[in-house]
Parts: sequence; structure tokens; C-alpha cells
Amino acid sequence: MDILEKQTGIHQTPMQIFRRFLRFGCLAWGGPVAQIAMLRQELVEEEKWVTKERFNRALAVYQVLPGPEAHELCVWFGMIAGGRLGGFLAGLAFMLPGFLLMLALTWFYVQFGIKSPVLLAVFAGFQVAVIALIFSAVHRIGKHALVNKELFAVALVAAVATFCGVSFFIVLLVAGTAYVLWTRNSKAAAAVLAIVLLAFCAWTFSPENFLAQPAAASALQGDVVVHTNNPLAVFFTGLKGGLLTFGGAYTVIPFIQQDAVINNAWMSNEQFLDGIALSGILPAPLIIFSTFVGYFGAGWLGAVIITIGIFLPAFCFTLIGHNLIEKVIDNKALHNFLDGITAGVIGLIAVTAIQLFRSTIGDWFSLAIFAVSLFILYRVKTRFTAVFVIVGSGLISLLYHKIM
Repeated sequence: MDILEKQTGIHQTPMQIFRRFLRFGCLAWGGPVAQIAMLRQELVEEEKWVTKERFNRALAVYQVLPGPEAHELCVWFGMIAGGRLGGFLAGLAFMLPGFLLMLALTWFYVQFGIKSPVLLAVFAGFQVAVIALIFSAVHRIGKHALVNKELFAVALVAAVATFCGVSFFIVLLVAGTAYVLWTRNSKAAAAVLAIVLLAFCAWTFSPENFLAQPAAASALQGDVVVHTNNPLAVFFTGLKGGLLTFGGAYTVIPFIQQDAVINNAWMSNEQFLDGIALSGILPAPLIIFSTFVGYFGAGWLGAVIITIGIFLPAFCFTLIGHNLIEKVIDNKALHNFLDGITAGVIGLIAVTAIQLFRSTIGDWFSLAIFAVSLFILYRVKTRFTAVFVIVGSGLISLLYHKIM
């Protein structure tokens, strides 16, 4: 196989690969940037598994594709050192610590988090911090992805369409197609697509939906309601998220939230935010919050199968089609189509962030935590900043509710 023929003689036994990437998984704090830096430092700069140029090329490929790029790089490194089995073991080992910890935290949350006034106060702070994280992610991802006025316009139209209730499949398809047309100097055709989409938005828009405050779910103060009747739907929610995670793990949030909170009512917005908060304090890709969501959809079976679904594309891209992907990725039209989709996804996240803000932040104290969290996220740049913000917001919320 080409990818193995190009390697520099690196070979590891299956057990060596599993242990190496299990250790990486246990140290995977700080999000994808810190995780990728850890892989680069040890495997590229110190042990020279591949050249810096080859690593940069692989990173560029995975940044274009959906999925958590740090996890995809682990599969890639494992495949270089041990073939497809090595790739599978590397990816499995890297995600395993976060998955097991999330299962444990899900059990703890179900047993104590819903019923304990102390933990309810802590999680109230967590929820506000997560919204600040999502807002900062929209800005951070948008700053790098919306590199021209055309992409900014695509993101804006996508946000309007999402707000008006247009299916995200339609939004993303139009976003990618419109940007390809625009880059090919077919501006009239791109404008027609945008106008048709906006006309559809105007036709479906309801002022009542805009003015209505999103309802908080009453389940937050009671027992967890677990839906066990449709595990297949839970799996496809994860698979859809894994295939649509463009530009970073935060881009999966609107797709999972749409299915889990709005379409299927597996959980409340507050519980959804709690899951993101718990994943934010773990050494794992952020999308591990899907394990928490899956439990609410179909119990412990749901927690497992949604995790399989959301990580499956990240395994398959490398184990099955990496060589083909590297050839296809050179197609400029595909680059533009994916850039348009990424801009559309940013519009979706922005709308989701606003909706979560409106449903969660309803008093001056929550607004103050949000503002301080956002300030810290912009001013403090360390791998543990997100953990500090989430845990700190929870403790401040606990102190506030104890005093008041």
C-alpha cells in the first residue's frame, strides 16, 4: 500500500502502538491544538516517524475533512507504524481514556447531578461557561475560515436560513454550491441560489418563534428520562455528527443538539450543555460529549453506539481511503465546496449559540459569569484554560447559590 511504502522504516508491534497512544489519550488536555502539538513534538520532532513536510501535508488534509483531526492523525500515525491494525489500535487507544471517563461522569451525573442542589448549582455555572466557550469558538473558527467577503456572506445567509428553520442539509448544500459558483465567476447563479434560499426563509419565517423565549425543560430538576426505543436513531445522530464536523469539534454541536434536544427530546438544553461541560474537563476530543448524549437517547447501549457512530468516519477516512483522499483533496473545486460548507456550519453554530444563550442566561449573575468567562478565554492562552473556566464558573455559581 502506498502510504506504507513511503514510510521511513518505523515499525511498532500492536501492543507498542496501543500503549503509546493510550498514553497520548491520557494526556490529551487542551483541545485539538494542544493534542496535535503533543503528537508533533514526540513523533515528528523527537522520533522522526515522518518528515515535518509530510506531517504538515497530512494535517492539511485532515483539517479539510470532517472529524477530530487529532484523532485522525493518531489513526494515520498508527497506520504508518503498523498497517490497518496499527491505525485502528492507535485511534482506539487515543479515544479510550476520554470515553471511559465520560461513561463514569455520565453515571455520576445521572445518580447525583439532577437531584443534588449543590451539583445543580455547580452545573448551572458549567452551562454558562460552555456558552462562552461556544461563542469564542464561533469567533476563533470564523476568523480562520471566513477569509473573504464571499465566505462571510455564505455564513450570514446560512445563519438566516437556519434561524428560519430550513433543514441544515439544504443549508450546507446551498452553501457549498454557491461558493463554488462564486469562485468560478458564476456570481449570478450564486446570487440566484442565495435569493431562492432567502425567499424560502421569508415564506417559512414566523415572528412568534422569534419572540418566544425558548422553554427550559422541566426534567432538569427531576429524574433523567432515558429513551430506549430507537438505538438506531442514536447511532445515526452520531454518524451524522462525525460526517459534519468541519473546522473543529464545536461545529458538531448544532447537529447533535438538533436531534437530541429539538427533534427527539432526549434531553433538555441544560442537560446538553452539562454534557459539553463534562467533556471540556476531560483529556479527550470535545466530541466525546456525544457519549453523554447517547445515554439519554438509549441508555448505556446508546452511549456506546453514538460514540461508535461519531468516531467511525475518523477511522474510515484513513483505514480505507487515505490515499484516495490525498488525491481528491488536490481538486480545487472540492476545496471551495468544503470551504463553503465550513462557512455554512459557522452560521449554524452562531444561531445555536444565540439560542442557547437565550434559553440559559436569564439574570445578571449568569450574564456576569458569561462575560468573565469570555474575557478569560480571550486573554489566557494555555491548554487548561477551558478546564479552568468551566470548573471556576461552577465553583463561583455554587458559592453564589450558597450565599443567596
